[in-house]
Amino acid sequence: MKHAGPVALDALEPLSAALRKHAALTERKRGVFYRRSNAFCHFHEDPAGFFADVRAPDAWRRYAITTPAERRAFLRDVKTLLAT
Repeated sequence: MKHAGPVALDALEPLSAALRKHAALTERKRGVFYRRSNAFCHFHEDPAGFFADVRAPDAWRRYAITTPAERRAFLRDVKTLLAT
């Protein structure tokens, strides 16, 4: 599974825009978000769809983010993780 390229990042732009609204996150490179000095989230593209890896307290978690429902669940979990 490869990191999301420019075309995939264009398709994921609404999701990136939602992440940019979180004051705790900074986007150091397009589609790569940091929390404090640690990588927090980045995107992947695959024939199966789009995915996001998010750093949780215990390990990295992978989220499917192809459908609107998957994206809503992803953003809900990100909000929860940023509250901790």
